[in-house]
Amino acid sequence: MNVSDAREKLAEVIDAAQSEAIVLERYGRPAAVLVSMQRYEELLDAFEDAEDVAAFDAAMAEEGDNIPWEQVKADLGWS
Repeated sequence: MNVSDAREKLAEVIDAAQSEAIVLERYGRPAAVLVSMQRYEELLDAFEDAEDVAAFDAAMAEEGDNIPWEQVKADLGWS
């Protein structure tokens, strides 16, 4: 949907975004995506989970000695 049409029908576009992603186009090219707040939060959670996995993988790939989990908890006062 082009931006001009979306602007004219904003309430309808927002309603449609509750069940599907709406691609907004400017000059015939995709410019933005409108999604429901629920879907946005789901995507943000998934992105944050993926970042956590990537950070874990990077940490595990580092050279050097690993610190046992029990020691980490003790150092933090969690045990």
